[in-house]
Amino acid sequence: MNIEVISGSPRENSVTVRVAKFLTKEFSKKSDKHSVNLLDVRDFPLPMIQDVWGSLEKVPTEWKSLGERMFAADAFIIVTPEYNGSYSPAMKNLLDHFAKQSRKPFGIVTASPGAMGGMRASQQLQQMVCAFQGVPCPQMLIVPSVDKKFNEMGVLTDELFQKNVDAFVEEFTWLAEKLVN
Repeated sequence: MNIEVISGSPRENSVTVRVAKFLTKEFSKKSDKHSVNLLDVRDFPLPMIQDVWGSLEKVPTEWKSLGERMFAADAFIIVTPEYNGSYSPAMKNLLDHFAKQSRKPFGIVTASPGAMGGMRASQQLQQMVCAFQGVPCPQMLIVPSVDKKFNEMGVLTDELFQKNVDAFVEEFTWLAEKLVN
């Protein structure tokens, strides 16, 4: 199975990308039968949505490498900060370009330096995934105080939080393997 972990923060000093880096390593470590890649929105500064690219042939030449990754993905893990009670506009713009992901599993991960961990964004992401015809994993990973749980290298520094990660990884993997196989 090919899993894309999408880091949705466009900020240069993103703390959310720490979680995305960690999850990419964590999923790779848990299973050698899955290909797990990190897709960072900062590497793909897409223009504001004008056209939905429903197939690789419709993707403009300058975005082909991104299109290949999006269409080749069997499953997605969305990692986003909370922006004013919602997910990041950069994440929304990326996903809007590739809007129909019929029956693909989506893991939802939100992170914030605050105490709520992006909980409001996670609820909105569930609705967006369903609108894309994707299947959201009921087990989400909400990361409050992200700057205190993960260091700049994407290493978990709060050992007690590992149980939350394990629950998310287990449930997402189960769902993805059922849907993809």
